[in-house]
Parts: sequence; structure tokens; C-alpha cells
Amino acid sequence: MKPLVELISTYDVGNLLENIHAMIALVEYDGTLVSWNSAFGSCKKLFPAANKLGDFFSPSENGQFISRLHLNSKEHWVVKLPVQIGEEGFSIICDCVLIPVSKEHALFIAEEVDSASAFHEVVERLNRQVKLFQIESEVTKKIARNKQIEMEAVMVQAQEVAEIDALTSLLNRRMIVKKLQDEVLRAERYNSLLSISVVDVDHFKIVNDTYGHPVGDEVLRQVANQLQDHIRHPDLAGRYGGEEFLILLPSSNANAAAEQAARLCKQIREMAVHVNQHQQTIGITISIGITQFKNGVDTWDTLLNRADNAMYEAKNNGRNRWVIAD
Repeated sequence: MKPLVELISTYDVGNLLENIHAMIALVEYDGTLVSWNSAFGSCKKLFPAANKLGDFFSPSENGQFISRLHLNSKEHWVVKLPVQIGEEGFSIICDCVLIPVSKEHALFIAEEVDSASAFHEVVERLNRQVKLFQIESEVTKKIARNKQIEMEAVMVQAQEVAEIDALTSLLNRRMIVKKLQDEVLRAERYNSLLSISVVDVDHFKIVNDTYGHPVGDEVLRQVANQLQDHIRHPDLAGRYGGEEFLILLPSSNANAAAEQAARLCKQIREMAVHVNQHQQTIGITISIGITQFKNGVDTWDTLLNRADNAMYEAKNNGRNRWVIAD
């Protein structure tokens, strides 16, 4: 069997590791990038001119990386990495490790913490650390309890990062799509009703260009608050991307979704966003596309695509309105 370094030199690293979902890069011991797989390419999209792995880290995190690289440390550590998903950039928390493969090269492997395998691995390591402190002494028991609380807080924060959009406090894209997939499976199994609504803020680019991104962010926060306050339980709302939101309505037909859409359009239309130190207010409207799940016909992505097309039809019809697909 050939050693890994011979395999790396014989085959292109990107092709060799193409089907691995973790972000993997081959680096020299000064941090220079040699090759990487397509998953790591999501980082390179944001910084195409970067030629060293440390360019993707903050200064303090880069110092840790260089130290681990020189010490040939194989210990895991957690770091934030920038990635591009679609047209947008995000920071994701990754579980990282460096593996020396030769005197000149090391493999950098980063797996997103909120993915099932990486997250459970981190949780298991944290739990093992907690168990080290569970000894008989009352003093050390108190220390162990404090450490456990600290570890639990870290895990809660990691879970929130994995599921919640930081700007709007709604479910993020990954989680709202996962919930949609779950609801589609449930509707298929029990032949139950399911409708969805795609919500888009009208003329959002004009708001950003005219008043600046801070005002645009405030618009998204207030729209998200209205969605959260005016949907029923067990409906779910999430930020699907940019100025677009997704609402799931289990056990509801398209007519029920349309009644909700009418209320939401009215609430948003009557909402005023303050700008210029409250000297001026701007009005906001939304366009909504609605569709109902067709058992035996739809998948989650065809359902989403039909709702998205209906939303664009609402925009073409003058915005500030809703349209039911088909």
C-alpha cells in the first residue's frame, strides 16, 4: 500500500477528496495552500486571492494555527471559517485538525460543528472532559459542576449558531429547509395537508442603496418580528436567504395560507421603519407566493419552486400582494 504522501503526489487532491463533505486543504508548513477539495472552495470563493490558509482566520486564530502547524499537533480545535453559500457569505463554526503527511506538507481538515457527525463528536469530547472532574472530593465536585455548566453553555451556544439566523433570530436557511423536508415526509406518510409561503421584501435593494445596509438590516429584523408574531402555532418561519423568508403551515390548505398572507401583507404595509435618527420613516411591503403540497406529485424542492414562482408572479402583478400557485 502506498503512503498517503505518495498518493497525494500521484493524484490531484481535489479529485481524490472530491466526495468528502469536510473542507480539506493540503498546505505547506508556512501555511501556503497547495490544493483543496470543492468543499474548501466555498472559502476560496470569498477570498480568491488568498494563498495561505491563515488568510481565512482572524489574527488570534491564525497564531493558533501556525503554532499547531509547527508543533505537528494533531489535537482538534474549534475555529470560525468564512464560506460562500449561493451569493452570500457566512461564518461557520468548524471542528479542525492538522495531520502531517510529509516533511513539507500537512492536511488541514475542517468539519462544520452543526453537521450531525461533527457536532456529536464535539459533544462527546466535551462530555469526556466533564467526566474527568467527577471525583469524590466535595471541593472537586463543585469544580466539576461549574465546569459542566460551562460546557453545557458552550453546547447551547453551538446549537444556536447551527439553527438560528443571527440577524433575524428566525430559523436559518439550513434549519427551515430541514423542517420543510420533515413536514413533506409527514404529509406523505399520513396524507395530511401542508402549505408553504415564500415571502419577499419589495424593493429591498432600493432600501439598501438609498438608506444603507444598517437600515436594510433593521427592515429585515422588523419584518421577521411581524412574521413571528402573526403566524399561528405550529407554523414555522425562517430566513431562506437575503430578503426572502419561508413559512411552513402544517395541516393547512392553500386558502388558510392565503388568509394568513393577507394579514401579513396588511401588518407589514402598516409598519413604519424609522431612519435618519427617527426624522424620517419608510414604508415596507411584501410579496408572497403560496402553494399546497400535492401528495404523490411534489417533493420538497418542487413545492418550494412552485411557491417561489408564485411569489415572482405577485411581484409582476404589482407587489404588496399574494398569489396562490397553479
